[in-house]
Amino acid sequence: MTGSKTFSPRLTRASLMLGVTFIAASLGGAAAAQSCTTKIGAVLPTSVDWGKPIAATAQFAVDQINEAGGVNGCQIEMVLRDSQVDPKVGVDAAKALVDLDGIDVLLGAVSSGVSMPILTSVTVPSGVMQMSCCSSSTVFTGLAEEGKTEGLWFRTFATSGVQAAMGAKLAADQGYKSVAVLYKNDDWGQDIGKLVAEDLAALGIEVTGSVALNDGQPSYRAEVTEALRGKPEAIYLALYPKEGIAAVREWISLGGTQNMIVANSLKSEEFVENVGLQFLGNTLGTDTASPRAASADAFVASYTEKFGSAPTGPGLANSYDAAMIALLAMQAAGEGASGAEIAAQIGRVTNPEGTPITADGAGFTAAVEVLAGGGDVFYQGATGNVQFDANGDVSAPAVIWSFSEEGITEEEYVSLDDVNAFMADLN
Repeated sequence: MTGSKTFSPRLTRASLMLGVTFIAASLGGAAAAQSCTTKIGAVLPTSVDWGKPIAATAQFAVDQINEAGGVNGCQIEMVLRDSQVDPKVGVDAAKALVDLDGIDVLLGAVSSGVSMPILTSVTVPSGVMQMSCCSSSTVFTGLAEEGKTEGLWFRTFATSGVQAAMGAKLAADQGYKSVAVLYKNDDWGQDIGKLVAEDLAALGIEVTGSVALNDGQPSYRAEVTEALRGKPEAIYLALYPKEGIAAVREWISLGGTQNMIVANSLKSEEFVENVGLQFLGNTLGTDTASPRAASADAFVASYTEKFGSAPTGPGLANSYDAAMIALLAMQAAGEGASGAEIAAQIGRVTNPEGTPITADGAGFTAAVEVLAGGGDVFYQGATGNVQFDANGDVSAPAVIWSFSEEGITEEEYVSLDDVNAFMADLN
């Protein structure tokens, strides 16, 4: 031997696909087409209680499409890796999916602080399309506007601007004159913390302090004490359950108000159980919402039938749509398409001028026929009629919710028109 060859999972997969094509041609194709498998990747936080249902919902979408015949005649295998809501772990997981599994599509991540390093250091350099269910930082928008996402980034969750505006609206509606802000010190937390402080100020509400919390600290007493100095009437929390539980316990023990406004990241049984419902009676939360549409109702019905409970956790409808839209784009791009080629087909499967299709196996089957004939389809999903702008962003209605003995209780639905009008007034 005069040299050696580098093993390439992508080349191997391509070679296998060519082999399948040859065998199918030789044997008539029917049996062989059923034996091929195409992998997609998912980096989601399965080690936390609220992350498991997000991953299960993505798999639910994959299962429905596989039952309908798969993508381009091949079954889809979703290779799932845990992010632990940790940027380093998430990047390592994404690299493994690209380098070892040869994926061209990645679902994930949850948390902008995890999605951002995956995007900049893994998916964009590797030409992999990334579709996130649950990353809201407006930093992604700026990155896309600068051309640095290369058209490979999409998300089915509205930007942090919606939750920040709704949080400020809540404070005004409750009559609070002063609010302190505690936020997670990552891409998402910095973004929403800055936005909500600006929106509160725009409504004439004093922001008595804006304090960042870092991961992994044994105590947040110093940060909570700093936030208490201004004696706020209420507190806004942009935290995940791990640091949220520790911070709220400190807050209450030091005499802080129970008037709390929380982002959807604390829409968690873990948070309630470890803080105590008795301390959360004045807590109101914000979230983006599915529109009051038939397609959203259909998702709730199918999810409830599958899992035995309604999809009340954060990001579930968004996770379903992320998986469905990504797989529709793979179908439109054709067998063996690259990540960039798949990303380029997103517009064809979310085209308002296209043939409407439902968010289920029957809808996917109908889409296959339309796409094969050269037409476009308009996906009617769990979050409504999904449309992405040039930056891969979507808009969404909002919901105000509370904790109760029954679980999460919806208090108010804010339509997309009302959300947009309120944000326009703020700006």
